[in-house]
Amino acid sequence: MDKYPESFERLIEVLKSFPGVGRRSAERMAFAMLKWTPEKTAEAGRTISELHSNVASCADCGNLCEKGNLCAICSDTHRDRSVLCVVEDIPQIHSIEKCRTYRGLYHVLHGKIIPLDGKDIGGETLDKLRRRIGSGEVKELVMALSMDVEGQATAIYLSDLFKDSGVRITRIARGLPAGSDISFADPATISAAMSGRTQM
Repeated sequence: MDKYPESFERLIEVLKSFPGVGRRSAERMAFAMLKWTPEKTAEAGRTISELHSNVASCADCGNLCEKGNLCAICSDTHRDRSVLCVVEDIPQIHSIEKCRTYRGLYHVLHGKIIPLDGKDIGGETLDKLRRRIGSGEVKELVMALSMDVEGQATAIYLSDLFKDSGVRITRIARGLPAGSDISFADPATISAAMSGRTQM
């Protein structure tokens, strides 16, 4: 089959870079975009081009926020600031929030320990977590990490790191099967796991 025009092929390649999107899905999306009005296409282009200048990481927890501000959760004065939930990445915050039972704050690690690959958690992220725990405001540290080997290794590493801090360290419990990623669990399952958390 002859190739599409170069500009259209470039668009397909861009769309293929999204997780889970193959060539055929990218083609369908590209053809759908071709039907957009010039105004809609221009607005989409502006939204993408302004992404890095408008969106940043929350200075407190690492969640997404508008540049120059704290995220909506850290800004909420009604949240319980004595409980800090540690997650691997930003999507897990939104999965936990959907269960509407957890009212504490979060700390995003932006990864987990993978010993075989020599991958470790960034020093800046750990330093920030140390400062938050050292402030004296945090009374409980909840490990809401995936139930795979790396997630559990990360939870054990962090619990050892902060075992002498005077902070109660717990982890989410029942409901999440071994090897699962919290990001894909339903709200009822996460709610059960959060409410059944146990001491580490």
